[in-house]
Amino acid sequence: MEETQQGTTPIETLVARAQEGDRAALETVIASIRDRIYNLALRMLWHSADAEDATQEILVRLVTHLGSFRGESTFSTWAYRVASNYLLTTRKRRAEREELAFERFAEQLDEGLAPEVPGPATEVENRLLVEEVKLGCSQGMLLCLDRDHRLAYILGDVFGVTSQEAAEIVGISPVAYRKRLSRARARLHGFMERKCGLINPDNPCRCARRVNHAVQVGRVDPSHLLFATHPVRLEPDVVTREVVREMDQLHSAADLLRGHPDYAAPGKVTEVIREMLDRPPRLHVLAS
Repeated sequence: MEETQQGTTPIETLVARAQEGDRAALETVIASIRDRIYNLALRMLWHSADAEDATQEILVRLVTHLGSFRGESTFSTWAYRVASNYLLTTRKRRAEREELAFERFAEQLDEGLAPEVPGPATEVENRLLVEEVKLGCSQGMLLCLDRDHRLAYILGDVFGVTSQEAAEIVGISPVAYRKRLSRARARLHGFMERKCGLINPDNPCRCARRVNHAVQVGRVDPSHLLFATHPVRLEPDVVTREVVREMDQLHSAADLLRGHPDYAAPGKVTEVIREMLDRPPRLHVLAS
């Protein structure tokens, strides 16, 4: 994974400065990793509020343990390892408590289909709702995997991390990681090939056909969309529309999940870091 740099200053230099107590360098380091951590948490936990809370906790861990980073791996690998340890062991969040399995998810998809595909006018009118169903449903499929396989799939097929680096992040051998990723791919891709109309046009499931049911059962709240209007790292409306348009033309599960917008972490996730740094007694942890 290519290491992030800020301007012409390598991230390793900024980390070293932060370890010496340079607050500006520390804030730059956190800014360089914040969105990636949030996107990992969002794909692991589904709900944006849970991802925000998890990102805050992970960033606190990164700051308070920064002194333990010795440069034996890239900073991003180390940061992902800290994040992964948290996400694999934290308590179950609201979406995970449903304990979705592919079989039950398939039943839900069948139950929620409208008898006919809405006409073009209706679909245009409900464009954001269709996008919400599309993004939320494909994210939800990840929840059918247990955490270990979900993380392996996100790192390998969504984020494009090499098997060597991903193995280091999750703390297993590269061979064991590749086997885990292979199992995750087989389960997820097999399900999407059988059920998802975006992947296999022969499948009856269409996002537009699921909108009404999703609203009726509370899966989608038209007044509070979690995905379709979520700020992204580029201009939101243009990027989201382009990504969703491209998703309509995809033919593989990996492309579908990889094609989600690159979401921007809410500004609140770094507020706790600033508050912590404003308390002088806590600063010593940076170089411990």
